[in-house]
Amino acid sequence: MTIVAAIQMASGPNVQANLDQAERLITEAVAQSAKMIVLPEYFSFMGKTDQERMICAETDGDGLVQRFLSEQSKKHGVWLVGGTIPVKSADASKLYASCMLFNDAGERVACYHKIHLFDVHLDESDESYHESQTTVPGDETVVVDTPFGRLGLAICYDLRFPELFRTMVNQGMEICAIPSSFTALTGKAHWEVLVRARAIENLCYVVAAGQGGYHVSGRETYGNSMIVSPWGTVLNHIGKGAGVVVAKVDKSYMERTREHFPALTHRRLACKITTD
Repeated sequence: MTIVAAIQMASGPNVQANLDQAERLITEAVAQSAKMIVLPEYFSFMGKTDQERMICAETDGDGLVQRFLSEQSKKHGVWLVGGTIPVKSADASKLYASCMLFNDAGERVACYHKIHLFDVHLDESDESYHESQTTVPGDETVVVDTPFGRLGLAICYDLRFPELFRTMVNQGMEICAIPSSFTALTGKAHWEVLVRARAIENLCYVVAAGQGGYHVSGRETYGNSMIVSPWGTVLNHIGKGAGVVVAKVDKSYMERTREHFPALTHRRLACKITTD
Protein backbone atom coordinates (compact mmCIF):
# COMPACT_ATOMS: atom_id res chain seq x y z
CA MET A 1 0.00 0.00 0.00
CA THR A 2 1.36 3.40 -1.03
CA ILE A 3 0.26 6.98 -0.52
CA VAL A 4 0.03 9.04 -3.71
CA ALA A 5 -0.77 12.72 -4.14
CA ALA A 6 -2.37 15.02 -6.70
CA ILE A 7 -1.29 18.66 -6.56
CA GLN A 8 -3.67 21.41 -7.61
CA MET A 9 -2.51 24.88 -8.63
CA ALA A 10 -3.73 28.10 -10.25
CA SER A 11 -0.60 28.83 -12.25
CA GLY A 12 0.31 32.19 -13.78
CA PRO A 13 2.87 33.63 -16.22
CA ASN A 14 5.79 33.82 -13.74
CA VAL A 15 7.68 30.53 -14.08
CA GLN A 16 9.76 30.94 -10.92
CA ALA A 17 6.73 31.86 -8.83
CA ASN A 18 4.94 28.75 -10.11
CA LEU A 19 7.94 26.57 -9.30
CA ASP A 20 8.12 28.06 -5.81
CA GLN A 21 4.47 27.20 -5.25
CA ALA A 22 4.95 23.72 -6.69
CA GLU A 23 7.89 23.16 -4.34
CA ARG A 24 5.79 24.18 -1.35
CA LEU A 25 2.99 21.83 -2.36
CA ILE A 26 5.38 18.97 -3.08
CA THR A 27 6.84 19.44 0.40
CA GLU A 28 3.31 19.39 1.82
CA ALA A 29 2.56 16.14 -0.01
CA VAL A 30 5.79 14.58 1.25
CA ALA A 31 4.85 15.58 4.80
CA GLN A 32 1.72 13.48 4.28
CA SER A 33 3.91 10.49 3.32
CA ALA A 34 3.25 10.61 -0.43
CA LYS A 35 5.64 8.47 -2.48
CA MET A 36 4.28 9.43 -5.89
CA ILE A 37 3.16 12.99 -6.68
CA VAL A 38 1.34 14.27 -9.77
CA LEU A 39 1.52 17.94 -10.80
CA PRO A 40 -1.15 19.54 -13.02
CA GLU A 41 -1.01 20.45 -16.69
CA TYR A 42 0.82 23.75 -17.34
CA PHE A 43 2.00 23.82 -13.72
CA SER A 44 5.06 25.92 -14.56
CA PHE A 45 3.42 28.46 -16.90
CA MET A 46 -0.03 29.72 -17.85
CA GLY A 47 0.10 32.98 -19.78
CA LYS A 48 -2.45 35.08 -21.61
CA THR A 49 -2.11 33.16 -24.88
CA ASP A 50 -0.92 29.73 -26.03
CA GLN A 51 1.73 31.45 -28.14
CA GLU A 52 3.44 32.72 -24.97
CA ARG A 53 4.41 29.15 -24.10
CA MET A 54 6.91 29.24 -26.96
CA ILE A 55 8.98 31.70 -24.94
CA CYS A 56 9.61 29.24 -22.13
CA ALA A 57 9.76 26.06 -24.22
CA GLU A 58 12.69 23.86 -23.20
CA THR A 59 14.97 21.53 -25.10
CA ASP A 60 14.07 17.92 -24.44
CA GLY A 61 16.41 16.75 -21.67
CA ASP A 62 17.46 20.13 -20.31
CA GLY A 63 15.91 23.28 -18.89
CA LEU A 64 14.88 25.06 -15.72
CA VAL A 65 11.66 23.13 -15.21
CA GLN A 66 13.19 19.74 -16.00
CA ARG A 67 16.03 20.41 -13.55
CA PHE A 68 13.47 21.45 -10.95
CA LEU A 69 11.59 18.17 -11.30
CA SER A 70 14.78 16.15 -11.10
CA GLU A 71 15.98 18.03 -8.02
CA GLN A 72 12.63 17.77 -6.23
CA SER A 73 12.20 14.06 -6.85
CA LYS A 74 15.74 13.32 -5.67
CA LYS A 75 15.56 15.66 -2.68
CA HIS A 76 12.36 14.11 -1.35
CA GLY A 77 12.91 10.55 -2.58
CA VAL A 78 9.60 10.48 -4.48
CA TRP A 79 8.37 9.60 -7.96
CA LEU A 80 7.23 12.82 -9.59
CA VAL A 81 4.88 13.20 -12.55
CA GLY A 82 5.78 16.59 -14.01
CA GLY A 83 2.42 17.78 -15.24
CA THR A 84 3.17 19.21 -18.65
CA ILE A 85 6.24 21.07 -19.85
CA PRO A 86 6.44 22.97 -23.16
CA VAL A 87 9.18 21.17 -25.10
CA LYS A 88 10.64 22.29 -28.43
CA SER A 89 9.80 20.26 -31.52
CA ALA A 90 11.33 20.06 -35.00
CA ASP A 91 8.79 22.71 -36.03
CA ALA A 92 10.09 26.02 -34.66
CA SER A 93 6.54 27.39 -34.53
CA LYS A 94 5.17 24.58 -32.40
CA LEU A 95 6.02 22.62 -29.27
CA TYR A 96 5.14 19.39 -27.51
CA ALA A 97 3.03 19.33 -24.37
CA SER A 98 5.17 16.83 -22.52
CA CYS A 99 4.52 14.95 -19.29
CA MET A 100 7.73 13.67 -17.73
CA LEU A 101 8.16 11.08 -15.00
CA PHE A 102 11.14 11.24 -12.62
CA ASN A 103 12.04 8.47 -10.19
CA ASP A 104 13.13 8.86 -6.58
CA ALA A 105 16.77 9.21 -7.65
CA GLY A 106 15.96 12.24 -9.81
CA GLU A 107 16.27 10.32 -13.08
CA ARG A 108 13.83 10.84 -15.91
CA VAL A 109 12.33 7.47 -16.73
CA ALA A 110 9.52 8.43 -19.13
CA CYS A 111 8.20 11.23 -21.32
CA TYR A 112 4.74 11.34 -22.86
CA HIS A 113 3.75 13.86 -25.54
CA LYS A 114 0.04 14.76 -25.40
CA ILE A 115 -1.76 12.96 -28.21
CA HIS A 116 -5.21 14.62 -28.32
CA LEU A 117 -5.23 18.40 -28.78
CA PHE A 118 -7.98 20.70 -27.51
CA ASP A 119 -9.51 22.40 -30.55
CA VAL A 120 -13.07 23.28 -29.50
CA HIS A 121 -15.58 26.10 -29.22
CA LEU A 122 -17.83 26.27 -26.16
CA ASP A 123 -21.09 27.97 -27.16
CA GLU A 124 -22.33 28.47 -23.62
CA SER A 125 -19.34 30.59 -22.56
CA ASP A 126 -18.19 31.66 -26.06
CA GLU A 127 -14.70 30.26 -25.39
CA SER A 128 -12.52 28.99 -28.23
CA TYR A 129 -9.38 26.90 -27.96
CA HIS A 130 -6.98 26.00 -30.77
CA GLU A 131 -4.22 23.97 -29.16
CA SER A 132 -3.09 22.50 -32.48
CA GLN A 133 -1.98 25.95 -33.65
CA THR A 134 0.95 25.85 -31.24
CA THR A 135 1.29 22.16 -30.32
CA VAL A 136 2.48 19.05 -32.11
CA PRO A 137 0.53 15.92 -31.13
CA GLY A 138 2.36 12.91 -29.81
CA ASP A 139 1.78 9.45 -31.27
CA GLU A 140 2.91 6.98 -28.61
CA THR A 141 1.34 5.77 -25.39
CA VAL A 142 3.51 5.53 -22.28
CA VAL A 143 3.19 2.89 -19.56
CA VAL A 144 6.13 2.34 -17.24
CA ASP A 145 7.07 0.18 -14.26
CA THR A 146 7.15 1.86 -10.85
CA PRO A 147 7.36 0.45 -7.31
CA PHE A 148 3.60 1.09 -7.02
CA GLY A 149 2.49 -0.65 -10.21
CA ARG A 150 2.48 -0.07 -13.95
CA LEU A 151 1.87 3.65 -14.44
CA GLY A 152 0.21 5.11 -17.54
CA LEU A 153 0.45 8.79 -18.49
CA ALA A 154 -2.31 10.87 -20.10
CA ILE A 155 -3.04 14.62 -20.27
CA CYS A 156 -6.31 16.54 -19.91
CA TYR A 157 -8.24 16.26 -23.22
CA ASP A 158 -6.92 12.68 -23.55
CA LEU A 159 -9.46 11.83 -20.85
CA ARG A 160 -12.24 11.89 -23.46
CA PHE A 161 -10.73 9.10 -25.58
CA PRO A 162 -11.29 5.71 -23.93
CA GLU A 163 -9.36 3.88 -26.64
CA LEU A 164 -6.18 5.50 -25.34
CA PHE A 165 -6.78 4.03 -21.89
CA ARG A 166 -7.74 0.64 -23.34
CA THR A 167 -4.43 0.65 -25.20
CA MET A 168 -2.57 1.44 -21.97
CA VAL A 169 -4.40 -1.24 -19.97
CA ASN A 170 -3.39 -3.70 -22.71
CA GLN A 171 0.16 -2.65 -21.87
CA GLY A 172 -0.38 -3.52 -18.21
CA MET A 173 -1.51 -0.17 -16.78
CA GLU A 174 -2.54 -0.37 -13.10
CA ILE A 175 -2.40 3.32 -12.16
CA CYS A 176 -3.00 6.30 -14.43
CA ALA A 177 -1.74 9.85 -13.84
CA ILE A 178 -3.74 12.56 -15.62
CA PRO A 179 -2.39 16.13 -15.31
CA SER A 180 -5.16 18.46 -16.47
CA SER A 181 -6.48 22.00 -16.79
CA PHE A 182 -10.18 21.48 -17.52
CA THR A 183 -12.21 24.61 -18.15
CA ALA A 184 -14.79 25.53 -15.51
CA LEU A 185 -17.61 24.83 -17.97
CA THR A 186 -16.46 21.44 -19.23
CA GLY A 187 -15.22 20.45 -15.80
CA LYS A 188 -18.60 21.02 -14.18
CA ALA A 189 -20.29 18.94 -16.87
CA HIS A 190 -17.81 16.13 -17.45
CA TRP A 191 -14.70 16.02 -15.23
CA GLU A 192 -15.73 13.67 -12.43
CA VAL A 193 -17.80 11.48 -14.75
CA LEU A 194 -14.85 10.97 -17.10
CA VAL A 195 -12.23 10.43 -14.38
CA ARG A 196 -14.39 7.83 -12.63
CA ALA A 197 -15.31 6.17 -15.92
CA ARG A 198 -11.67 5.70 -16.88
CA ALA A 199 -11.01 4.09 -13.48
CA ILE A 200 -14.09 1.86 -13.62
CA GLU A 201 -13.75 0.57 -17.17
CA ASN A 202 -10.04 -0.17 -16.78
CA LEU A 203 -10.22 -1.33 -13.14
CA CYS A 204 -7.27 0.90 -12.28
CA TYR A 205 -6.42 3.75 -9.93
CA VAL A 206 -6.57 7.25 -11.41
CA VAL A 207 -4.66 10.22 -10.00
CA ALA A 208 -6.12 13.32 -11.64
CA ALA A 209 -4.32 16.60 -10.85
CA GLY A 210 -5.85 19.80 -12.20
CA GLN A 211 -5.54 23.53 -12.39
CA GLY A 212 -8.21 25.11 -10.22
CA GLY A 213 -8.72 28.88 -10.22
CA TYR A 214 -8.56 32.07 -12.26
CA HIS A 215 -5.73 32.87 -14.68
CA VAL A 216 -4.36 36.02 -16.32
CA SER A 217 -5.93 35.01 -19.64
CA GLY A 218 -9.34 35.40 -18.02
CA ARG A 219 -9.79 31.66 -18.13
CA GLU A 220 -11.24 29.81 -15.15
CA THR A 221 -10.18 26.21 -14.56
CA TYR A 222 -12.32 23.69 -12.74
CA GLY A 223 -9.99 22.15 -10.17
CA ASN A 224 -11.55 19.27 -8.24
CA SER A 225 -8.38 17.18 -8.37
CA MET A 226 -9.13 13.68 -7.21
CA ILE A 227 -7.83 10.17 -6.66
CA VAL A 228 -10.19 7.37 -7.71
CA SER A 229 -10.12 3.64 -6.94
CA PRO A 230 -10.53 0.79 -9.48
CA TRP A 231 -14.14 0.51 -8.31
CA GLY A 232 -14.76 4.15 -9.20
CA THR A 233 -14.81 5.42 -5.63
CA VAL A 234 -13.50 8.95 -5.13
CA LEU A 235 -10.96 8.34 -2.38
CA ASN A 236 -10.17 12.02 -1.87
CA HIS A 237 -10.57 15.31 -3.69
CA ILE A 238 -10.11 19.06 -3.38
CA GLY A 239 -12.38 21.82 -4.71
CA LYS A 240 -10.89 25.10 -6.00
CA GLY A 241 -7.57 26.75 -5.24
CA ALA A 242 -4.07 25.44 -4.65
CA GLY A 243 -3.66 22.40 -2.45
CA VAL A 244 -2.78 18.74 -2.10
CA VAL A 245 -4.98 15.67 -2.10
CA VAL A 246 -3.61 12.31 -0.93
CA ALA A 247 -4.93 8.75 -0.82
CA LYS A 248 -3.71 5.19 -0.46
CA VAL A 249 -3.11 3.05 -3.53
CA ASP A 250 -3.36 -0.67 -2.78
CA LYS A 251 -2.14 -2.87 -5.62
CA SER A 252 -3.48 -6.01 -3.94
CA TYR A 253 -6.95 -4.43 -3.82
CA MET A 254 -6.77 -3.67 -7.54
CA GLU A 255 -5.70 -7.26 -8.25
CA ARG A 256 -8.57 -8.67 -6.17
CA THR A 257 -11.03 -6.37 -7.90
CA ARG A 258 -9.85 -7.52 -11.31
CA GLU A 259 -10.01 -11.15 -10.19
CA HIS A 260 -13.50 -10.98 -8.68
CA PHE A 261 -14.93 -8.65 -11.35
CA PRO A 262 -13.00 -9.78 -14.44
CA ALA A 263 -14.51 -7.39 -16.98
CA LEU A 264 -11.14 -6.92 -18.65
CA THR A 265 -11.03 -10.62 -19.53
CA HIS A 266 -14.60 -10.55 -20.85
CA ARG A 267 -13.85 -8.18 -23.71
CA ARG A 268 -14.98 -9.41 -27.12
CA LEU A 269 -13.90 -6.52 -29.35
CA ALA A 270 -10.32 -5.41 -29.92
CA CYS A 271 -9.32 -1.77 -29.69
CA LYS A 272 -7.68 -0.92 -33.00
CA ILE A 273 -5.85 2.39 -33.33
CA THR A 274 -5.36 3.80 -36.82
CA THR A 275 -3.31 6.82 -37.84
CA ASP A 276 -3.31 8.79 -41.07
